[in-house]
Amino acid sequence: MIIAITALKGGVGKTTTAVHLAAYFQTLAPTLLIDADKNRSALVWSKEDKLSFYVASQAGAPGLITKFTHIIIDTQARPEPEELEDLAAGSDMLILPTTPNHLDLDTTVKAVELLKPLNANYKVLLTKVDSRTKNSRDAKKFLEEARLPIFRAEIPLLVAFQRSPSLGVTVKDYPDRRAKIGWYRYQDVGKEIEQVMSQISS
Repeated sequence: MIIAITALKGGVGKTTTAVHLAAYFQTLAPTLLIDADKNRSALVWSKEDKLSFYVASQAGAPGLITKFTHIIIDTQARPEPEELEDLAAGSDMLILPTTPNHLDLDTTVKAVELLKPLNANYKVLLTKVDSRTKNSRDAKKFLEEARLPIFRAEIPLLVAFQRSPSLGVTVKDYPDRRAKIGWYRYQDVGKEIEQVMSQISS
């Protein structure tokens, strides 16, 4: 299975989502995370060699792909329409992370408009959610009213997501009691992906 994480705007949790979904799918079968972003954030995250899965650059990935059951792609930020077309054609699912911020939501809608003609299998993931704020509640309502396919699970706003990269670990292994909440939510996202792919293949 090939899953691409993409967004037309930075700062929405793209790399965080790629890393944590790779960690989830690694618990099921060998998983490769391809860092196709020029910032190489996933590769930097993996430098401590503490992640449970293998991370490769886009250039180094072709010779490795056949050795893995699952491929997660952390795509280049702000892909061109042609790049989105290639991702749609080459991926089993596209995941579009977005924060509750109005500008991020607007950019996500624009990304969906580009994907619709491509018949892409995609889903929107709400990230950096603070359930105590009206902004987060309004964001979910906005996505539902726009009839965009969204994950039931939402990724909470946690300090652990900001700090875990510096330790080279996922939030599952970050020394903070609340960090586990973030890991459980990404597990829920992974299970939803499995359900969607199972329905498509049956």
